[in-house]
Amino acid sequence: MAWTWRFEKSDGTETEPALRPEEFATQGDAESWIGEYWKELLDGGAEQVTLFEDGAQVYGPMSLQADQAAQG
Repeated sequence: MAWTWRFEKSDGTETEPALRPEEFATQGDAESWIGEYWKELLDGGAEQVTLFEDGAQVYGPMSLQADQAAQG
């Protein structure tokens, strides 16, 4: 199984992230990575992310902005 992130602007359009991860072997690995690098991704222009498993959407979009992330 391959877990991947889609990086988006607030309107849902895909954007190139400041950091490009490889595919992840587990959902936990993918979520740990986003937890570690969300600030750099936000500073680089990504405002939200969506998680996929083998091309199928698992959840998202999830905001990278701290005030919105704390609410949800």
